[in-house]
Amino acid sequence: MRIIVFLLAAAAVSGPAAAQSWQDYSYPEYAFSVAFPATPNVETTTYQAANGRSVPARVYSVRQGNELLKVTVADLANTGLDEPAVIDHAIKMLSAGGVVTFNIPQRIYRVYGRSLGIQGGDGSRSMVGVFDYHGRLYQIEAKALPGGSAAATLRFQQSLVFTDGGSNRSEEEIRAFRQGCPGPVGNPAGLDDPRCARPGR
Repeated sequence: MRIIVFLLAAAAVSGPAAAQSWQDYSYPEYAFSVAFPATPNVETTTYQAANGRSVPARVYSVRQGNELLKVTVADLANTGLDEPAVIDHAIKMLSAGGVVTFNIPQRIYRVYGRSLGIQGGDGSRSMVGVFDYHGRLYQIEAKALPGGSAAATLRFQQSLVFTDGGSNRSEEEIRAFRQGCPGPVGNPAGLDDPRCARPGR
C-alpha cells in the first residue's frame, strides 16, 4: 500500500490521461523512481531549508496542459535538521497562499512521510508527498490547475518508489506502529493513520 488517502475513485484513470504514454524514470543516484507522462526536465537548483540555508537540489518536472508534475530532491545532510523540522517546513512552504485540505501519514514500503492535499488560492489542487530519507528531502508535487485532471495528479503522486530497500524508521518504531493499530491494518503509515481510528475515539 503506497498511500493512505480516502480519495474516491479518482484512481480510475480514463479519457485523455489514460492515453498519455506514462513511463517509469529511475534515478539510482538518488534511490528513487517515478512515472511521468513525458520525458522530464531536470534542473539543478537550490532549496531553502528550515534553518535558512540554501542547499543543493534537483528538480524533475513535466508540465502538460493544466497539470504540473514535479519531484524535488534537496540535500539536507549537513544541515543538522531533524525530520519534524524538515517536514513541517516543507508543508509550510508548499501550502503558502493556500489551504491544507488533508495531512496524513504516507508510507512507501518502509519509508515514512506525509501526504497532503492543498487547495491553492489560484484555484489549483495539489497532491503532495514529503519524505526525509538518507539526509535528503524528497518532495513529490502533482498540481492540477483549473481544468486539470485529478486522475493524472493522483497517478503521478502515487508512482514514487524508493528503490534501495531502506527505511527511515527503526524496527522498534515500525513494531510500535503495528501494535498501536491492531486489526485489519497490518502495517500502518503511522499512529495517526486514519485507518487506525476506532469508533467512539
